[in-house]
Amino acid sequence: MRWMMATTVALVVVAISVLYRSNGMVSVHLYIATALGIGFTMLLASALMGLVFLSSGTGHDDSIIDPLEDELNR
Repeated sequence: MRWMMATTVALVVVAISVLYRSNGMVSVHLYIATALGIGFTMLLASALMGLVFLSSGTGHDDSIIDPLEDELNR
């Protein structure tokens, strides 16, 4: 999560600088919304991906009983 936080902060800084270079100083709300939107999206995506790897690595995905498995093998 630390690496993704550092990557997120770097990406937000790059996005804000690109917006500033292309638009100049418009509204501070645009920059706040952009930073929050990119930041929350990146951190949520990394947290969910971490949960997928954790679930797969601990065997929770294999412990499911699939009731449709018998019907598909017929």
